[in-house]
Amino acid sequence: MLRLTNVDTFYGPSQVLRDVTLEVNKGEIVCLLGANAAGKTTTMKTIFGLVRPRKGSVEFEGQPIERKLPGDIVRLGMALVPEARRIFSRMTVLENLEMGAFSRHNRTEIREDIDHVCQIFPRIKERLKQVAGTMSGGEQQMLAMGRAMMSRPKMMCMDEPSMGLSPILVETVFNTVQRIRDEGVTIFLVEQNASMALSLADRGYVLQTGKIVLSDTAKNLLTNDLVRQAYLGGA
Repeated sequence: MLRLTNVDTFYGPSQVLRDVTLEVNKGEIVCLLGANAAGKTTTMKTIFGLVRPRKGSVEFEGQPIERKLPGDIVRLGMALVPEARRIFSRMTVLENLEMGAFSRHNRTEIREDIDHVCQIFPRIKERLKQVAGTMSGGEQQMLAMGRAMMSRPKMMCMDEPSMGLSPILVETVFNTVQRIRDEGVTIFLVEQNASMALSLADRGYVLQTGKIVLSDTAKNLLTNDLVRQAYLGGA
């Protein structure tokens, strides 16, 4: 469904991604692990056209998208849950959800999807008229995920969804990721919480200083010495 091939991405003269190749197949949960400044968020930005690769290709369902605008990429069927949530803090919860459906026009279907998001996230249902910026961090993460769902994506990309959340809320977020996949949405997950991500994922990649240094099934990565030492606290 998603394929990056030999991607190099720069910010000015500084190279961040180096020959990155990865793929996500339909129906999978695939995670990208890495420390701070490894290039995980830049990978997301490259996928969604927020930065353009200097070399290599990005394809979604076989179609090149590395030169497309972010809005066009969303219309093709991808949705982003960005790092640090990036909700519209001065808008209400309901207005945030409606913004997630900006590319759609059938009001009846949009209303149905708002109801579906409220079913998945009961706290959102209780706060539809609330200004989004006054919500807790966990509630804002739920809203960011719900907003992404409003575009009816075929694939959802999530950038550090567990960042800054309590352990209980982290578990809630990952249970929701599993539910979204079970509803037929493919998931690409960027995470520092390697243990949780690998317990959920089918496959994973490890990114170090902009390069993919490992790729394997999630089960094998959980027992890999490099992954255990770097991300799981193992000896």
